[in-house]
Amino acid sequence: MQQPKKNFKIVPEKRSARVILPNMLTLIGVCIGLTSIRFALDERYEFAIIALIIAAVIDGLDGRIARLIKGTSKVGKELDSLTDMISFGVAPAFIMYFWKLNELGRFGWLVCLIYVICVALRLARFNVNTGGEPSWRDNFFEGVPSPAGGILILTPLIFSMSSIKLFKIDYAIIVPIFFIVTSFLLISKFPSYSFKKIVIQRKATIFLLFGIVLFFGLLLIYPFNVISVSALIYLAMLPISFFHYQKLKKENEGQNYDDEDDNLEDVL
Repeated sequence: MQQPKKNFKIVPEKRSARVILPNMLTLIGVCIGLTSIRFALDERYEFAIIALIIAAVIDGLDGRIARLIKGTSKVGKELDSLTDMISFGVAPAFIMYFWKLNELGRFGWLVCLIYVICVALRLARFNVNTGGEPSWRDNFFEGVPSPAGGILILTPLIFSMSSIKLFKIDYAIIVPIFFIVTSFLLISKFPSYSFKKIVIQRKATIFLLFGIVLFFGLLLIYPFNVISVSALIYLAMLPISFFHYQKLKKENEGQNYDDEDDNLEDVL
């Protein structure tokens, strides 16, 4: 009697579409991140910045979509980290090197290397530390996440392309400072807001939606001004998140947490 043929399947049929969709978004994000380097080579820095902003938006969506449709996988987790390394580690470093750091010679290249290495270390720590029981610490990242770090080191370039000219800036000094400070924040255990568990009252939902639409509307009309102001607001919130974390830590110090590991983050 002839045995029925078995069809070869890479993933179970019920999960195939749910797993492939978020991974496709992740791969699209890395393509956009690499394309930003091409724009920087052609000195089209405005398109390079926009490409990285789009890559950051995709990076924030793919993981959430995967959890929403129950399409998470170990491959997707590793792929997301590799994508972050390219889009928010290598790409921003190259963009800033082509724009300003090449004028500093070997020191400029050293600064780029330090930043990329710190991004790699942060992502490696993330892959090791993820997991654990939910707690109030899930509201904080351990250090600055790599997408935010990529945008932060681009801030001097974005500011130079905006119409905000409050004072004269020596970019030869400011750019290395941004690189060094951001590199430190990436590998540090400095607590920063993750904005993952924000509770919005039902009656305030309409105002939240209006605010989101207004933000993206302004982003389309005044992209570099909005990104510059957003980056400055994020920098101003870092000390606030630190003191807020310390306050919550004192309030919950009776609970059994491992302060040695400080597994604060859930996603990058």
